Amino acid sequence: MLQDQKDRRPIARVRRALIEVAFIVFLYYSNLLMGEFTAANGHGKTLAFALIDIFTVTNFSIAMISAMIGHAVFHSLRKWL
Repeated sequence: MLQDQKDRRPIARVRRALIEVAFIVFLYYSNLLMGEFTAANGHGKTLAFALIDIFTVTNFSIAMISAMIGHAVFHSLRKWL
């Protein structure tokens, strides 16, 4: 019984980390999308155009770096508290 619980613990940590990183990336892109519609609110501005405009390699790199930093901060706070 203890062996089964011990094997599942690292999988739970990895799953938690992936969920946290994915949530931070989701928040980053939703913020970009809202900003795209507010800054350039012109005629002919469609959702497809905004999505193409925000999904770039640079934005993805920024999102992943900030998600990793955010995960590290939350992980250290979780251990500290």
